[in-house]
Amino acid sequence: MQGSTAEFFKRCALAAIVLSGTVVAADAGGPAPAFTLNALSGDQGTLSQYKGQVVMVNFWATWCGPCQQEMPLLDQMYKKYKPAGFTLIGVNVDKEAPAVKELLARKPVSFPVLLDPANQVSKAYHVDEMPSSVIIDRKGQIRYIHRGYKPGDENEYQDRIRQLIRE
Repeated sequence: MQGSTAEFFKRCALAAIVLSGTVVAADAGGPAPAFTLNALSGDQGTLSQYKGQVVMVNFWATWCGPCQQEMPLLDQMYKKYKPAGFTLIGVNVDKEAPAVKELLARKPVSFPVLLDPANQVSKAYHVDEMPSSVIIDRKGQIRYIHRGYKPGDENEYQDRIRQLIRE
């Protein structure tokens, strides 16, 4: 009986966390799944090329209003913390690259944007909401997962990034 009660409370706590928008999922604390994706330029980008850095992987789509709202803020964070060993990788989940090119022409960013049209990487990271951001420490461990975006969330991102840069 105690085991089932403990499991019930664990599920309730997880549900409360999920409802709040911040998810400390089963994957948090585990290794970040490796990936290689194409960039709009045709070059390939990999997570492993940023080994030793604090990495934020931001999953987004052109049809997602909150994604577009947070992109300039993410770009500011990227520029601010890059000299301290931080990088940001945008992973777009649209099926077609032209829409991505058009959006980035209107809202350019300086961080790398990779394409995941088959949603292989987003599935590996259990992305079920746009945007979703995953922050990975210098050792390649997932330390923070955030789903959705509302104004002010970028402050939480920056707190997490600064903490991991100091480690």
